[in-house]
Amino acid sequence: QVQLVESGGGLVQPGGSLRLSCAASGTIFSIYTMAWYRQAPGKQRELVARITSGRSTNYADSVKGRFTISRDNTKKTVYLQMNNLKPEDTAVYYCNHGGTSWGQGTQVTVSS
Repeated sequence: QVQLVESGGGLVQPGGSLRLSCAASGTIFSIYTMAWYRQAPGKQRELVARITSGRSTNYADSVKGRFTISRDNTKKTVYLQMNNLKPEDTAVYYCNHGGTSWGQGTQVTVSS
């Protein structure tokens, strides 16, 4: 059974940075696509960034040039580096494993 534990969320001012981490267990990890999604209050969950087993990446248009997804297969961890954060980035961020398993989410709030 796959378990995902996110960390790194918090309160940050506009223009600031955060790095989210998602540690996986119970999985081979390296062969799976990993992704970050987010859900703001009153909105649907949306894809933020995805990284394949071959390290190909894709991003939502709203975060291109500001966010970077990466993975460390030896640590079974996927990261989301978020720079130049904006108030509209405020949401609960969720880690996704292989399109099926979800973490519990971590809150990111961008506010002055």
